[in-house]
Amino acid sequence: MRTTPDALMLFAAGFGTRMGALTQDRPKPLIEVAGRALLDHALDIATGADVPRIVVNTHYMAEQIAAHLAGRSVAVSHETPDILDTGGGLRAALPLLGASPVFTMNTDAVWRGPNPLKLLAEAWSEDVDALLLCLPPAQAIGHIGKGDFVLDASGCATRGQGLVYTGAQIIRTEALKDMPEGAFSLNVVWDKLLKKGRLFGTTYPGKWCDVGHPGGITLAEDMLENSDV
Repeated sequence: MRTTPDALMLFAAGFGTRMGALTQDRPKPLIEVAGRALLDHALDIATGADVPRIVVNTHYMAEQIAAHLAGRSVAVSHETPDILDTGGGLRAALPLLGASPVFTMNTDAVWRGPNPLKLLAEAWSEDVDALLLCLPPAQAIGHIGKGDFVLDASGCATRGQGLVYTGAQIIRTEALKDMPEGAFSLNVVWDKLLKKGRLFGTTYPGKWCDVGHPGGITLAEDMLENSDV
């Protein structure tokens, strides 16, 4: 019997330095694509997947994100005085997220195709500690790089030039328990899982656009409007 997550961590605490002047007066998750904030695009995915519990972490210009979320059933995990990176941020939010496993997803991307969280839930297995949603570089709009992971026939992951990690995953939070206090990246956790053969991936069939840089805004809007992109 599979036990799928009932909580989602949305990463929204970063400084958005790649966005340049666009993040001088607002946090990156509130930058608009097709007339809506990136954070709202991510929340739409959570709603479409019927995820009952959503947590957003904040640090940079946190008050703007808190105001944007006011009145919604979304919990906020504020990181202060220091930003905690993805791993530390996830661990700090565990009291709000509840039982393991949980979804995590970045907020600086836009998707076209099936709901990514639903796909992860359908592919989840008790035999893995983390399941990463990846896609071929040709379907990763605006992404610079040759890929992050290679998957074998069973979905077991190794690092290498192959598929691009989309920023969405399911992870067992027990994997965080031995990590040092303070800030750390989930990459460190994945490295430990790789050694155990417990890091897996599944492939997204649609398209995904990296909106971590200014040019990604136009690319994402074109992707949403044009089925041929």
